[in-house]
Amino acid sequence: MDYSVGQVAGFAGITVRTLHHYDGIGLLSPCGRSHAGHRRYDDGDLDRLQQILFYRELGFPLDDIAVLLDDPEADPREHLRRRHALLSERIAALRKMAAAVETAMEAKRMGIDLTPEEKFEVFGGADPEEYAQESQRRWGGTETYAESQRRVARHTKDDWKRMRAEAAGWGKRYDALMEAGEPATGERAMDLAEAHRQHITTWFYDCTLTIHRGLGEMYVADPRFRAYYESIRPGLAEHLRDAIEANAERRA
Repeated sequence: MDYSVGQVAGFAGITVRTLHHYDGIGLLSPCGRSHAGHRRYDDGDLDRLQQILFYRELGFPLDDIAVLLDDPEADPREHLRRRHALLSERIAALRKMAAAVETAMEAKRMGIDLTPEEKFEVFGGADPEEYAQESQRRWGGTETYAESQRRVARHTKDDWKRMRAEAAGWGKRYDALMEAGEPATGERAMDLAEAHRQHITTWFYDCTLTIHRGLGEMYVADPRFRAYYESIRPGLAEHLRDAIEANAERRA
């Protein structure tokens, strides 16, 4: 089968103008023309376009993509291996970025100041200006982070007082629960874990069960957050982490 330029643009989610440009620079010249002289693309053209868009998504310049795709020594399987490796690297970078955003949000919520090194370690020593536009387009504000920023900006002094009073009250209840020797898997502990999640949702962002689980692990692994909860009661960080996990299982 062959396809018109409009069909291919629709398949790929790009514009006809982009396809014309790729043809004009010799990056993707369609297999043939119709009797009326219109471009016609076959499945091989679609495969090449898929590769172009993949490398483009990773930020490769068009000239570099042409070199990669037109290498006479290239093995199609090598292209797949290269793309897999690049994609794996991007996934790892995104996960690191997401973890850094969660840490920043939680630090702001709990009034913990990050060191300059901690604020910028996610960039791995790279010059942020070099990737500023790309970072803004791809990661420049998850909806969760944006919502947290919007809510924090609207909080008044009285809001902050109420929020901190709620947090202090929660801490006293959890301290009493542990003093009584109640397990993290008990109803009261799970209820307080849920109250903790709802507190975050009310004041900062929609704290899903998945996000809450991640925060629980961070409270134990990160010395700053661990110290915050241990200041309420020794052992609270692990107890809360386990209660969060039990609560998530209960509500799954």
